[in-house]
Amino acid sequence: MMNFSTLCIYAGEGPDPCTGSVIPPIYQTTTFAFNSSREIEEYMAGERQGYIYSRYGNPTLTVLEDKMSALEGVEAALSLASGNAATIASIFLWAGSGDHVICARDVYGGTYSILTDLAARAGIEATFVNTSDLAEVEGAFRKNTKLVFLESPANPTMRVSDIRAISEIAHAHGAKLNVDNTFATPFNQTPADHGADIVTHSATKFLNGHSDVTGGIIAGRRADIDRCREIMKQTGASLNPIDAWLVVRGLKTLAVRMERHNSNAMTVAEFLHNHPAVERVCYPGQPYDEQQHQTALNQMKGCGGMLGFVVKGGYEGAQRVVDGLKMIMRAVSLGAVETLITQPVATSHSCVPKPEREQAGIVDGLLRLSVGIEDAGDIIADLEGALSTVKG
Repeated sequence: MMNFSTLCIYAGEGPDPCTGSVIPPIYQTTTFAFNSSREIEEYMAGERQGYIYSRYGNPTLTVLEDKMSALEGVEAALSLASGNAATIASIFLWAGSGDHVICARDVYGGTYSILTDLAARAGIEATFVNTSDLAEVEGAFRKNTKLVFLESPANPTMRVSDIRAISEIAHAHGAKLNVDNTFATPFNQTPADHGADIVTHSATKFLNGHSDVTGGIIAGRRADIDRCREIMKQTGASLNPIDAWLVVRGLKTLAVRMERHNSNAMTVAEFLHNHPAVERVCYPGQPYDEQQHQTALNQMKGCGGMLGFVVKGGYEGAQRVVDGLKMIMRAVSLGAVETLITQPVATSHSCVPKPEREQAGIVDGLLRLSVGIEDAGDIIADLEGALSTVKG
């Protein structure tokens, strides 16, 4: 069995059988020819493997999917057009009209919108809870609960949930567990090893790592992935071959990038923790919250490149910091080689009503920092200059 960094390079691929190319080609085609009508019939009947139309599948996408299933340690994976597409397919895999979903309260704003709008219009009801509180999770179950959906670490509070404990609670109630593993990546955490039924990713983020692709991943048991593929076909949410190829390229350096993301975030978190203009730092890699830190140590190999910090002065104080930065870019998205910063209440979570944001810990002064792979000293110097504009 190959180790993780080796799997990043070799899993799912090999020399092209036609030309010997070391890098798999991009199959930039919409359709695939058959040798006979009988072959088409066999394919449509499920008796023949292969490809017919790129919305259904494509050899370039297969390389990415095989690589991701190997990295997550599961049977199969599916690539989609975005992280939101992956979230939608994974929710509708388990839940339909009349069903109930339990979701983390501090989930990404896009996921909140899916559950409160699209899923709600399809007859699915959602309850939002603090998934780091097992009693609160247990108390939210109903007879018609089909799914628990969580992020760990969460966006943007970095709250960690006990995946194994929640999977046991969900399974005892006949429900499934979906873990969005975008922030951790399989380098730091493999949720299926802790009982998760489905793992989702925004491949736009760390998996690709270069701010030039939008994509999503679902990974899990083959039967479940086959059903998600049918949902993808029906919604037309397929990933294009060029973007799949770019994510494959990005995954080759995932291990080395995550090592730097992890170490830089630890260093930056400690700097922010000791700064007088910062009220609170959210990063499970440091023991600022001992229970959260211990949960992270139990299920993660590293705590990733994402952190949150609350600046003194509320909304205006946070804006002063953002506007005072010289190198760090003010931009949404995350998980790339460059450091990015955003104010969640004004961007990713602006769609969440303020009372619900604050209940989740997403306050006006909270900033989300995606720590890149630059020299940590340069990141800190830029933050130090910007924080000097806030009274400590």
